[in-house]
Amino acid sequence: MYKLLSHNDLDGVGCGILAKLAFGNNVKVRYNSIGSLNKEVEWFLENEKDVFLFITDLSVNEKNENRLEEYYKQGGKLQLIDHHQTALSFNKYEWGHVTVEDEEGRLTSATVLFYEYLLKHKFLESSEAVNEFVELVRQYDTWEWEKNNNEKAQRLNSLFFLVSIEEFEEVMLERLQSNEHFFFDEFEEKILDMEEDKIERYIRRKRRELVQRKVGELYAGVVYAESYHSELGNQLGKEYPHLDYIAILNIGGRRMGFRTIHDHIDVSEVAARFDGGGHAKAAGCTMNDLAFRLFVEETFELDPLHEDAKRNRFNLKESSFGTLYKTKSDDILFIIQVEENWVIEKDNVRLEQRFSNFRQAEMYIKRNFQAWVAKDEVFVQYLMNEVKKRKREE
Repeated sequence: MYKLLSHNDLDGVGCGILAKLAFGNNVKVRYNSIGSLNKEVEWFLENEKDVFLFITDLSVNEKNENRLEEYYKQGGKLQLIDHHQTALSFNKYEWGHVTVEDEEGRLTSATVLFYEYLLKHKFLESSEAVNEFVELVRQYDTWEWEKNNNEKAQRLNSLFFLVSIEEFEEVMLERLQSNEHFFFDEFEEKILDMEEDKIERYIRRKRRELVQRKVGELYAGVVYAESYHSELGNQLGKEYPHLDYIAILNIGGRRMGFRTIHDHIDVSEVAARFDGGGHAKAAGCTMNDLAFRLFVEETFELDPLHEDAKRNRFNLKESSFGTLYKTKSDDILFIIQVEENWVIEKDNVRLEQRFSNFRQAEMYIKRNFQAWVAKDEVFVQYLMNEVKKRKREE
């Protein structure tokens, strides 16, 4: 008999589907949040005998780590498979297998690693449909789908959230066992199209609620949301690249998610500060007292960030005429290139800072003044006033 304790996201459920493909009715699968896993492990150690335990896409606390090692030494059958940086210490155990990147430098997922384990130990035979499914899960979980423009991976995750886990499992098991390739049927394609429209509207609304806060040495965008965390974090990160990461607060679930689009930012390190973990670009944690104070109490009175003007024809970024920004205090900030540097003028007074490129100058004013690209009419009026002023000076 086998038992699988796995995460309740797409990657974790992908492991459950593989387990049922491999073991059929001889496996019991339980999906857990990060916070509920340890109770499941404690129950297993106290109540179940002669069962092979798999733990995938999650890792246990120190107390259960020691208990599992003792269980293994006493002849218990056990395998933990994970791909998170924060779980690498489990590789010191014979029952631990944690790999963040494969030999080719690609980020892994729990579904990929569990699939490799099942193939290696002859529990499952390879098939093209399963290969395709596993790769879609990997690309979504590592966010590689966006770099590869693999919309199918993103749509798989959307489908996962549109139905119950039980229904998703049932459909995937039947499809993977009965077809040569993985696909979405006509009905799924239609509801996925509708879901994409819904996500777009949701992001548009949440965009107007984003606030900015410096936490430690990093700048965070903070937003409350219960749905579409990955899509929301990714889109907001693109629209506000001066922010190091996006913190997404699910107050009802008392959890936080962290997303970044930047290669030099590791949000798993941010999450670890609040006893959480995850990947470099996507991580999460339970909202403890410190996280609540920093991201809820101290941001509650902040005004949302103002969006850059969308339909400008003249006031454009990196324009040779300069780029005009406004603040909520009606200050005017102007970025313009002077010789080899980019400089900032605030209310017609040039700041002492010099920047090697436009992006650095814009990041400075957005972080320090929370400014936004002004509309064309403000820009044109500013230039006209500058021309008039110079004529008077002549």
